[in-house]
Amino acid sequence: MQKIHSWCFAAAVALMSLSSPVLSAQAEPRPVAVAMDHYRGTWLEIGRRPMWLTDGCVAGYSTYKPGRTQGEVQVEDGCHVRTPGGQLKTVKGGGRILDLGHGNAKMRVRYPFFITFNYWVLYKSPDKSWFISADPKMRNLWIYARAVPSKAKLKVMISKASQLGYDVRKLEFPAQSGR
Repeated sequence: MQKIHSWCFAAAVALMSLSSPVLSAQAEPRPVAVAMDHYRGTWLEIGRRPMWLTDGCVAGYSTYKPGRTQGEVQVEDGCHVRTPGGQLKTVKGGGRILDLGHGNAKMRVRYPFFITFNYWVLYKSPDKSWFISADPKMRNLWIYARAVPSKAKLKVMISKASQLGYDVRKLEFPAQSGR
C-alpha cells in the first residue's frame, strides 16, 4: 500500500512540473557555497511556496545521503497527510551536484517519471542549522532547518528570504512535529 502512495506522490510531482507557471524575466539568483556535508542527514521543511502537490502535506522533510560517486546525492522527500502524525508520503530521487568543487550549491534531482528539479542553495545560516533554496527562476522557494525554529528565528528566516528578493507573502508554513 505504501508503494502505491509513493507512486501517486511521484505522479503528482510529474504533473506539477508540467503545469508550472510561465518563467519570469527575473535574473538568476546567486547561490552560496556549501560543503558537501550539507547533503547529509535530514532537513525539516519549514516554509515553502504553496502548490497543489503539497496540499494537505505537513511535517515535510528532505533526507540526503551520499551517492555512489562523487557529487551524487540520494534524496528522499516526504511529508505527512493533514497532521504531523498522519500517513507518510515519500518520493525518492537521485541528485547530482552541478557545481561540484565550485560552490556545491546547485543540485539537480531526478525523480520517477523522468521529472527533474533544480535546487540552488541561496543562503545558509552561519551556524549551518538552516538554509534557503530556490529554483533558478525563483518561482519556488523552500526554507529548511535541522530543528523546528522558535518564532523569533522563523522571523529571521522570513526576513532573509525577503532580502533575497522573494515575495514572502507567497510562503506557507506547514505544521511540524513539535510545533
